[in-house]
Amino acid sequence: MSDPSTNETTSTSTSTHETASTSTSTPTHEALTNTLRPLSDIFLTIRIIKSFTYRTTKNLLLPHIDATTMTVGGLKDLCRQQVLVAPGFKPFRTTVLDTLKLYTVAHGSKTTNLIINFDNDDDWILNDDSVTLASIGIENEAEISFFNRDLYEAFKKDPTQSW
Repeated sequence: MSDPSTNETTSTSTSTHETASTSTSTPTHEALTNTLRPLSDIFLTIRIIKSFTYRTTKNLLLPHIDATTMTVGGLKDLCRQQVLVAPGFKPFRTTVLDTLKLYTVAHGSKTTNLIINFDNDDDWILNDDSVTLASIGIENEAEISFFNRDLYEAFKKDPTQSW
């Protein structure tokens, strides 16, 4: 049988250690990543989608975007330019990219569909090219899908995937 005083000492030291490590590593308030950078300097991930059926997508990372002055149309133009010149996007250069849709925001839930979310087309598809990103609620670390609208509508009608 074990000695009760030894067990008590062991459990006390373990408990003290856990309490100490928990209290020192967890501050009372942590800033969220969507509020760490000002709207004039946000980081966006643009999900360039070539094929919904084959789930062909590549992320375009855009640091230092000014959401207060960048319009939806300006973001589309910037993404098209980057696809033409950035390494690794050669297979995507022939795709007609014409539609932006919000995929997720920082600390938001993601869809179970790995290629695109089918929810809220009316609210999340960015149709007005003249509005600024900040005015429609785009914040730091948002993920936006950029794709061909005709291919999207066809995939919505028949969402089968091929490998």
